[in-house]
Amino acid sequence: MAKRKIAFKKQRQNRLGMLLVMSVVLMMCVVMIVSMTSLREKRNGYLEREASLQKQIEAENKRTEELKEYEKYTKTAAYVEEVAKDKLGLVYEDEIVFQAEEK
Repeated sequence: MAKRKIAFKKQRQNRLGMLLVMSVVLMMCVVMIVSMTSLREKRNGYLEREASLQKQIEAENKRTEELKEYEKYTKTAAYVEEVAKDKLGLVYEDEIVFQAEEK
């Protein structure tokens, strides 16, 4: 009978140990699932940010190209004429300028 009690006690301790190990493993799984979820949210946020930054890069590259074209234009004679006419009011000697009458 004493052997039977000892065997039952060991079996009971064994079950208790298994239960504790399973509960620890279950808790670790829950923690991993929660951390995976938060990491997915962070990744999605980073992907959105990357997409918006990529759009900004493309816009700045387009702007750079426009500025290069404008720089080329400012080195032409047509630009010099335009500035002279608009800002300084200069005209060619044989050019006739018409002005609208004010009422």
